[in-house]
Amino acid sequence: MCCFFHSNLAWFTRLQRPYRDVQPATFSACIIWAHSMCTCYPDNLQKTWLREFYQTVQSHRPHFIAVHCQEVGGKNYEASMSHVDCFVKELLSSDAMKEYNRVRVYLDENYKSQEHFTALGSCYFLHESLKNIQQFDFKAKKFKKVVGKEIYSDTLESTPMLEKEKFPQDYFPECKWSRKGFIRTRWALADCAFDLVNIHLFHDASNILAWEKSPSVYSGTRQKALGFVLDRITDQRFEKVPYFVFGDFNFRLDTRQVVESLCSTATMQTVRLGDTNEVDKLIFRESENDRKVVLQLEKKLFNYINQDVFRENNGTLFLQFDSELSCFKERLHELEISFPPSYPYSEDSSQGKQYMNTRCPAWCDRVLMSATAKDLVLKPENEEKNLVYDNIGPNVCMGDHKPVYLSFRLTAGAGKANANKHKCCNVQ
Repeated sequence: MCCFFHSNLAWFTRLQRPYRDVQPATFSACIIWAHSMCTCYPDNLQKTWLREFYQTVQSHRPHFIAVHCQEVGGKNYEASMSHVDCFVKELLSSDAMKEYNRVRVYLDENYKSQEHFTALGSCYFLHESLKNIQQFDFKAKKFKKVVGKEIYSDTLESTPMLEKEKFPQDYFPECKWSRKGFIRTRWALADCAFDLVNIHLFHDASNILAWEKSPSVYSGTRQKALGFVLDRITDQRFEKVPYFVFGDFNFRLDTRQVVESLCSTATMQTVRLGDTNEVDKLIFRESENDRKVVLQLEKKLFNYINQDVFRENNGTLFLQFDSELSCFKERLHELEISFPPSYPYSEDSSQGKQYMNTRCPAWCDRVLMSATAKDLVLKPENEEKNLVYDNIGPNVCMGDHKPVYLSFRLTAGAGKANANKHKCCNVQ
């Protein structure tokens, strides 16, 4: 089983049997985890995060775990980066992870390098029962056997086992120094080669600006950056393999359309700044009922009268406004979303299900894949019970993002024909 976490987290598959050596006729379980996380959480929140992570590992019992993190060190990374190493050491030394005897951790901690710093962290855990696992060396253009536990930090540019790029500054001119970018690693598991891409795209800097146009200017920026990543990982430098892209895409609901839906019978009041005449806030009031305020919108405020609508039926009513992936429908695929918007949750440890009123709730954290990767995930032997796309810690505080994960089984030998075809699958 594999499990990919975006932590923003994701996995590959659930096993209903004890671990054993993975032979050609069995399955490898994987989990992929995507999570935009701050590794300098207060002790109580960090303990909760780790507890939920360990419980998910125990529940799915994956052979391969991929955890993709963004904002390593948090917003105040200069003061908090020292906590990251302690967090990783605790994770690696825990009893829950003792059967994962091969580990690769890549932490971009070099915040002094404005040209390269992305604050991304990619962690991979391989169970002791998993045999014949290799990682690709992008410099030597060969797969190499994975042994032992290794942690790489500070300067990742010199590490040949990954590709890391930061988006050009002109992609997001509003921000004087953006940390957004991606990290790619390549693996060969059960005779199947695939790429795992950790990604962090641009956020919505202003709710007002996001509301002004449909789709918003921020949506266009994310589209450009995501296209850049897909072009890079499918160019001619290396053989093409199935790929999974998971992390904090910062995808947002179409703000204009959401507001029109929520406030269809309300009247709008515009408040402008006296010195610049710039729109400062939008206030939507009911036409009757004492002109009660339904929604107040400001640069960093999205205060709707009834937040429960985003949680009812896992927020599926609002999936119609989640359209940023539509222009990539031929290149990226996703399993059906059946969990509430993953952001922005309260960071109050007693408010695990409450959203902050800073932004419109949205599915920022996702696990996406190429058509060939989807074929691997949706193999007939991947029964519905073994295929899970969900969030973690739905009832507890996990930070402002809920981790999202994908769990599935990867059939041993599933990519054998593909592996024999590609020169990149030579193993050293």
